[in-house]
Amino acid sequence: MDFKDPFVVQLIDLAIAEDIGDGDHSSLGSIPEGTQGQARLLVKDEGVLCGIPLAKHIMERMDSEVAFNQLIEEGAEVKFGDIAFTVKGSVHSILQAERLMLNFMQRMSGIATVTKRLVDKIEGTNAKLLDTRKTTPGLRTFEKYAVKVGGGVNHRFALWDMVMLKDNHNDYAGGITKGVKRTKEYLEAKGKNLKIEVETRNLEEVQEAMDTGLVDRIMFDNFSPEQMVEGVKLVNGQCETEASGGITGKTIRSYAETGVDYISVGALTHSVKSLDLSLKEF
Repeated sequence: MDFKDPFVVQLIDLAIAEDIGDGDHSSLGSIPEGTQGQARLLVKDEGVLCGIPLAKHIMERMDSEVAFNQLIEEGAEVKFGDIAFTVKGSVHSILQAERLMLNFMQRMSGIATVTKRLVDKIEGTNAKLLDTRKTTPGLRTFEKYAVKVGGGVNHRFALWDMVMLKDNHNDYAGGITKGVKRTKEYLEAKGKNLKIEVETRNLEEVQEAMDTGLVDRIMFDNFSPEQMVEGVKLVNGQCETEASGGITGKTIRSYAETGVDYISVGALTHSVKSLDLSLKEF
């Protein structure tokens, strides 16, 4: 994660401003100025730990003199009772950073955990697990980072770095062929070298997308595993393939075994249970 990226800097600034405002009056009011102390990040769940570099960065933003001692590697499997890191220094600074560090790490660890569980289920196949744009507004950078920590692969980041013509695009454009050809002309006119992916709903649309000769990846939307086998066979390696739509932990292996290149799962980021973590004095 690049903490010099202006977008990342802005997101962290907003998070700090949102939580602290004009001061942590609970700590400032109850604890004498200059009080020193230490705390530890306690894991109270099982999963994949994610977000330690971000927590360290936030702590250093609050107070560069607070000592941050990392005890567990980023992306490690953790269990109840593990200690991820300790901090030592100004109690006011530690308490100001506490909730920000926890909020980010709990969600990021939850995403990394779910991702790792699904990646494990498709181990030994050709398929790679993809995330989607179904992320929390403003937190996409951190959530997609967590997917990578869990062993997944990032799909396009946003609307600007890859073309994906979904069913709405194709219907409004007058069909896949018209949509793809018009998109290719647009990209050439703009001088942009972006990959084109097309969503398909049946084998006829798969064939239509193939016939354009301009598609880099075909998405099979809501296909059954049996239909996926036919779709992958039809594409025959001429472009990348992706399965999407309602795929769960119970069904993902059957999709991976069809020979598809990628499997995208929106649930990696849109409906994740956060990992239970807490920061406690010791």
